[in-house]
Amino acid sequence: MAKLSFKTILDIVPTKPFHFDSTFFKPGHFPSKDMRWQSGKRWQTMLWKGQKLGTVFENAGKTGSPKVKVSVFSEKKLSPEFIDSVKNEVIWRYNLDLNLSGFYRSVTKDPLLKPIIEKFHGLRPMHHGSLYEYLIIAIVLQNATVRRSVYMMQTLFENYSRRLEFAGEKLWCFWEPKVLAQASEQKLRQLKMGYRAKFLIKVSEPFAAGTLDEMKLRKEGAAEQAEALISLYGIGPASVDYIMSDAFHRWDFLNHISPWEQKIYNHIFFNQNWEKKLVPVDRMLKRFDKWGEWKNLAVHYVWEDIWWKRRNQHIPWLEKLVRL
Repeated sequence: MAKLSFKTILDIVPTKPFHFDSTFFKPGHFPSKDMRWQSGKRWQTMLWKGQKLGTVFENAGKTGSPKVKVSVFSEKKLSPEFIDSVKNEVIWRYNLDLNLSGFYRSVTKDPLLKPIIEKFHGLRPMHHGSLYEYLIIAIVLQNATVRRSVYMMQTLFENYSRRLEFAGEKLWCFWEPKVLAQASEQKLRQLKMGYRAKFLIKVSEPFAAGTLDEMKLRKEGAAEQAEALISLYGIGPASVDYIMSDAFHRWDFLNHISPWEQKIYNHIFFNQNWEKKLVPVDRMLKRFDKWGEWKNLAVHYVWEDIWWKRRNQHIPWLEKLVRL
C-alpha cells in the first residue's frame, strides 16, 4: 500500500448550470473499490502520466454559482505543470466545461425530459478514468452479471495493482497498460477471467507499445475514433457507443443498443414490460433520432433518472436485470 502524504488543492469553476451529485456519481455504474462517494464528495484514485494519485472532489458551490474543490494527493511534491495537466484532465473527464445551453433549448419542452432536467439541472455525463481503463471495464462487463463483473474487477485490482491511502480512505488504483500486456493468459484464466483473459492482454498491448495514443485520438473525427475503437481486440459496437459519448463526448453518437439496455429502455422509454413485449432495437433508435445532435445526451438523462430512483425505491423489474 502506498501512502500519499503530499496534498495540492485546486479550485475549478464549471460552466453553469452544474449539478454536482448527478455528475460525480453515476448509480448505474457497477461498484468498484477505486472510489467512494457521499453526497457532495467523491474520493477517486487516478493514474496520470505514470503517477498514482488520490483525488477528492467536493461541492464548494451551488447550481447557479458552481465551484468544485479538488484535493490531489501524491507520494511526492508535484510540479505546477503537472498539476495544471491534472486540472485540465479532470475538466475533460467530468465534462466540467460542457455548455448545456444548446441541449436544453432543443429538448426542454420534451414531456419525458422536462421533469428530469428540472430535477438534475446541470447533470453531465462523465468517465473518471482513461480510455484504457474504460476499455478494461467494458471487457469485464461483457456477457456477465453485475456481480460477476464486480468480482473480476476486484480480482484484477488485487493481482495487478495496489491500494493508495489518502484522505482517510484506502482505495485501489489502476495499473499501467504494460502490466497486463505482459501478463500470463493462463494466470488470468486461473483468476476466472474466462475468454476475457486474451481480450485483456490484447487490448493492453497497443497502449503499452504507444501505438494507440488517447490524446491524439481525442483530436480525430468521430469516424476515425469509432474505427480505432472497433479495431481493438474484443471491443464490440456496444462498447464503442459508450466510449464515443463518455470518453470522446460525441453526444449524437448512438448506433447500437445491447440486449441488457434494450430491456431497460423498453420500460423507461416505451413503458412496456420486456418480459411480455420487447421493442425492436431499430424502432428504439428511430425514436431517439428526434433528439438529433443531442440524442445520446438525452438518453443519458433518462438513464440516470431511473438509476437515481433505484437508490430510493425498490423497482422489481429493474432488480431482475441487475442481479448484484
